[in-house]
Amino acid sequence: MTRTPDPADLTARLIRCPSVTPEEGGALQLLAAELGAAGFECHRVDRNGVPNLFARWGAKGAARTFGFNGHTDVVPPGDPASWTHPPFSGHRQDGWIWGRGATDMKSAVAAFAAAAIGFVTETPPAGAVILTITGDEEGPGKDGTRALLDWMRQQGERMDVCIVGEPSNPDRMGEMIKIGRRGSVTFGIEAQGLQGHAAYPHRARNPVHALLRLLHDLTASPLDAGSPHFDPSGLQVTTIDCGNPASNVIPEKARATVNIRFNDLHTGDSLDRMIRDRARAIAAETGVEFSIATDISGESFLTKPGPFVDLVAGVVRAETGIEPVLSTSGGTSDARFVKDHCPVLEFGLVGHFMHQVDERVPADQVRQLARIYRRILESYFS
Repeated sequence: MTRTPDPADLTARLIRCPSVTPEEGGALQLLAAELGAAGFECHRVDRNGVPNLFARWGAKGAARTFGFNGHTDVVPPGDPASWTHPPFSGHRQDGWIWGRGATDMKSAVAAFAAAAIGFVTETPPAGAVILTITGDEEGPGKDGTRALLDWMRQQGERMDVCIVGEPSNPDRMGEMIKIGRRGSVTFGIEAQGLQGHAAYPHRARNPVHALLRLLHDLTASPLDAGSPHFDPSGLQVTTIDCGNPASNVIPEKARATVNIRFNDLHTGDSLDRMIRDRARAIAAETGVEFSIATDISGESFLTKPGPFVDLVAGVVRAETGIEPVLSTSGGTSDARFVKDHCPVLEFGLVGHFMHQVDERVPADQVRQLARIYRRILESYFS
């Protein structure tokens, strides 16, 4: 019988793979070897030089298929000299595992890989288990999970439900399950005026003034008051610049960047229309023209409470003794892509130390997460 890997040991081995986006660093090779030995059919899915891994145990097109999604790519570690232990050492000491990716999220990948291997080898289900693991979550996100889902459509592969293993708990294991996420849209706004002397403003059109009017209009009042499952949407001005070194010159152009994290009362397109309408109104009054570049990185989504949510919440409660909050807080994750494929939840470790110097995770917490994933599989297929 195939030996089930210790998820803490597998986490340390994955950390030793220097997989800074988009480098694979050997992490997906390691997982493919572990999963392949347990009978998983593994496929490397590379797009535009970005490596990804698809692994399935069981028959293609099985009546019931459970999926996990995660990433092995990590953010850069910064100055290695700032770390107590080298960032890709996978050092283990006093019950902790140290290194870049220990929290976000090689530990969760190790936990669901170990849980899946143990489950299918010890209690083979009447169905299939699919793991989708990307090397492009911390980067642009265009050739990672999206590439895997495109490949799955082409191959006729499908998950019925999916858990993304992102760190979901603020302080204690079991306190939060993410059932949705806000959307995110970024606007690059450029105001085109007419350059002139600051002493003769009637001979110029100041793009800074027009841009500030637009930004004041956008920030003067909240976008909404929230919805049943979401906090209020938030609009933030993140940069303003006109590149003007002279104090006596009205500049020709001014630029700003605006990011909106929005709930299910909006879409990226509806917010785009709102900003363009307001810009046109100000342009008509001032003579300053606006050009706007829109980047919608994800729409808001919600997996409504029901059988799938209840199953996962019940297992988390049984394993941790905590009633999990069903939340849509936080930023974006690859769940924003998976939600177009099947119902999706996020549940993983406590998010302490992610992206920090000296990132680390308790080994016992990784093992507990693997037990939760294993019980979820058992409950789903029972």
